[in-house]
Amino acid sequence: MKLLKNIYLTGAAVVLLTGCQGDLMDLNPYDSISSGNMWATENLADMGVNGIYNVLRSDNVAGDLHKFDSYGVSADYRDGNYALLRGNATTSNSQFSDYWKIHYEGVSRTNDAIANLSKAPLAESKYNRLMAESKFMRAYFYYKLNMMYKGVPLYLEPTELEGYTKGRDTEEAVWNQVITDLTDAINTADFPDKYASGSGDYGRATKGAAYALRGKAYMWMKNWASAEADFRKVGELGYGLFKGEYKQLFKEANEQSDEMIFSLQCIGLSGYGNNFSFRYGSRVSYGSCWNTYLASTDFVDTYECADGKPFNWNDYLPGYNEMSPAARSVYFLRDGLTETEINTLTANGADMSKYLPSGNEARIKAIYGNRDPRLAATIVTPYAEYIGSSSNTDYVYTLRWPYRGYDNAEPYDVRTDTNNRFYYLFRKFVAEGSSEIPNREYSPIDIPIIRYADVLLSLAECLNEQNKTSEAVDAINKVRERAGAALLNSNQYTQVTGQDNLRERIRNERRWEFAGEGVNFFDEMRWKTWHKSKLFDGAGLKQVWGEVQSSYSWGGDHLYNWAIPRTEIQMNENLTQNDGWID
Repeated sequence: MKLLKNIYLTGAAVVLLTGCQGDLMDLNPYDSISSGNMWATENLADMGVNGIYNVLRSDNVAGDLHKFDSYGVSADYRDGNYALLRGNATTSNSQFSDYWKIHYEGVSRTNDAIANLSKAPLAESKYNRLMAESKFMRAYFYYKLNMMYKGVPLYLEPTELEGYTKGRDTEEAVWNQVITDLTDAINTADFPDKYASGSGDYGRATKGAAYALRGKAYMWMKNWASAEADFRKVGELGYGLFKGEYKQLFKEANEQSDEMIFSLQCIGLSGYGNNFSFRYGSRVSYGSCWNTYLASTDFVDTYECADGKPFNWNDYLPGYNEMSPAARSVYFLRDGLTETEINTLTANGADMSKYLPSGNEARIKAIYGNRDPRLAATIVTPYAEYIGSSSNTDYVYTLRWPYRGYDNAEPYDVRTDTNNRFYYLFRKFVAEGSSEIPNREYSPIDIPIIRYADVLLSLAECLNEQNKTSEAVDAINKVRERAGAALLNSNQYTQVTGQDNLRERIRNERRWEFAGEGVNFFDEMRWKTWHKSKLFDGAGLKQVWGEVQSSYSWGGDHLYNWAIPRTEIQMNENLTQNDGWID
């Protein structure tokens, strides 16, 4: 059974510890998760540590990574009203305060465990393991905090509410503490290297996860050599790429493959599953989903051709780039339009002189077919098929425009929650048919937090920054080979021409490999590329032909250091604000 199921089955006491429901997460995050009596027995100690893992399930930690993907390059929030993307976020924005609070909730729980585990009647080996897990998790929470705020107060012991009065430690000091905790965990002999698939402990922290996280912390510190050493160690401990198709990696059957180093454990029960399928899926996905988050039009256009050549619409449809977005919508229209549809689309600006009444669908579909295979595995593109469900019966649907179909009758068009617009939809994590998940809001598929492809591409970045180009290319090619993409240095389009060129290739590789997983936003923040990769002039939520529905705007470089929440400064006068933010 999964770790999560073990937590669930502990009985009534789980109500105290569940991170996604009940009263606990409504408490001020500075409240201690338990009194010293909590650690009086082995069973209570187990529950105390399991309570740390439950924080992962919360929003702003790992439970809503799709939101962070919409901050990044690969997704868009269909309502388009995030202040961070509009350039008008203030210190009172709930994103800043909610993120701060829940990660300090995790810190509070880990501090309580680290201070009190010695009180529990545990065998030495188990005590050592639980202590290592707790230090790993404290490092994880501080890692997440330091990425965004660049220096936060370090609390390393249980603290009552009135004791949270420290000023901010420096960014460097926080990274050093993260390194210290992870090093302590790694040096613990009773801390397992990894857990085998099917283990009842699968999902707990391991040395492999600690090496990977420490390597990622070193990258923020630009300590490339130390990060390289840690990433190499992960592979030595038995982790590796999933050997099947890229698409199959994100299915329940393969969620415990050697690629998954650290993941949020999910089961098909309310409050214990993930809702990616609900937020990414369409109305013809099982349970009738909402497509709250859409695949970004600008991002889709970045996927290379199958041979590694940069994609350019003009190579397939000469003059496409020079047309107005409304005019080029003609290329995305279904075959056999009615006279009424033609009149409406003409009035909307479509250049109907370029319409093919019996070949329009095939023309556009062929353009998407000649791309990096991860595009088709990740995103439902125009005129691609998708296996959905209606009334527990599976049907093969097609994404067409304009929508005309029925859920359970010809022509079986993909119906969305945005039927008056034509958007790209996510395929990754979305249920196919009616048998993959028990409910639209709680899929049993685990959410990857760190996987081995991340380690390989991080290793490649570290190698490239040390001018070890050949070794970096080898690491990238392992990921590209699994994906079915043309290998670097295999033809004129994939030829690496230097460190700067390889740096950009690595960044794009990460964007394509981790689309929809909530990874790329944090990458953009570390690279300081967010302003040009997501918030460039003309950016926004767009229909597939590039017509802007909601515009984005860059608010300034201060966004790379999130605001210390105004409420926290009001409660603690020793906190100082990051530059560029006005309380």
